[in-house]
Amino acid sequence: MSEFDLQGIGMTSQRTRDRLVARLRARGIRSERVLALVGEVPRHIFIDEALATRAYEDTALPIGHGQTISQPFIVALMTQLLLEAAPRRVLEIGTGCGYQTAILSRLCDKVFTIERIAALQPRAVERLQALGRRNVSSKVGDGYEGWAVHAPFDAIIVTAAPPELPPKLLDQLAEGGRMVVPVGGDDAQQLQVIDRTEQGLQLATHDSVKFVPLVGGTTAR
Repeated sequence: MSEFDLQGIGMTSQRTRDRLVARLRARGIRSERVLALVGEVPRHIFIDEALATRAYEDTALPIGHGQTISQPFIVALMTQLLLEAAPRRVLEIGTGCGYQTAILSRLCDKVFTIERIAALQPRAVERLQALGRRNVSSKVGDGYEGWAVHAPFDAIIVTAAPPELPPKLLDQLAEGGRMVVPVGGDDAQQLQVIDRTEQGLQLATHDSVKFVPLVGGTTAR
């Protein structure tokens, strides 16, 4: 039996989750698959117990080591954009606490996920195993390098912001594939969608966003 409360009681009740889903729908999330998963995946197990009462607010929350669990609207938006490419094999850059990974693992055949901060990765893996996610491969590594041995990927999602598009990640994107990535510095970031077509790369810019920076290398913090 896992230490995590997977049932959800009190502040983590289904009614609380349903209110979050309703807010996301009102903000323009159209994918019923994504909305259903936001309602089903227990976000409260991905944050510290002290913050459990805020688990189903539409806000980013700290997870330690200077990192955050992304705002549910941003998770839903990025996932919705990614699903438009109907991906089967997805590379995630920035495992963090594993919440976005858990969502992706219900929508794709295989998720490969990389976390730079070694202290975060085991805890994320534990949570995913508690949820029975067996289609996730994870490692500690440099997100800028991607995971070339498993490339190409149908989709790549980056959950931290590089100052410009990482060329090695673009190289690992399959033809017909899509990358969703926030790009920019501390002062301004834009969510970008890059599609690899027969004619080359096509880029579209979406919402203004705010992510922690994508940092190269690994750390044992």
